[in-house]
Amino acid sequence: MGQSDAPVNPYRIGEAAAMLGVSADTMRRWVDAGRVAAVRDEHGHRIIPGARLAAFARELARPENAEAEGRPSSARNRFPGIVTGVVLGDVAAQVEIQAGPFRVVSLISRESAEELKLVAGTPATAVIKSTNVMVELR
Repeated sequence: MGQSDAPVNPYRIGEAAAMLGVSADTMRRWVDAGRVAAVRDEHGHRIIPGARLAAFARELARPENAEAEGRPSSARNRFPGIVTGVVLGDVAAQVEIQAGPFRVVSLISRESAEELKLVAGTPATAVIKSTNVMVELR
């Protein structure tokens, strides 16, 4: 592949995986299955052009994918992770979720935190819509 036909903003498998919050093995399986197209660079490494990776990321984030998992919702921003802390107050609870490299802190009612049985170690998803963060069990 010459300089003129090199993909714009190419990502190696590991870099693409990090961008999508998945393992490099998962990314390789997706490439091998044809879910996202990769090309070989001049060293024989598989790379994914930035535009293709962006299109694939949009596909993964489509609401239909959440609905297929049995969670229909109008919220578009979901960050699956693990509860790392819960501070219960008289009325509110502060819930901390580590979602990949991101720390998300949400204030919800104490009643909701208790109903969801949120404790450190619980798998949960931070669902962000506008300025509100909701917590769903995974």
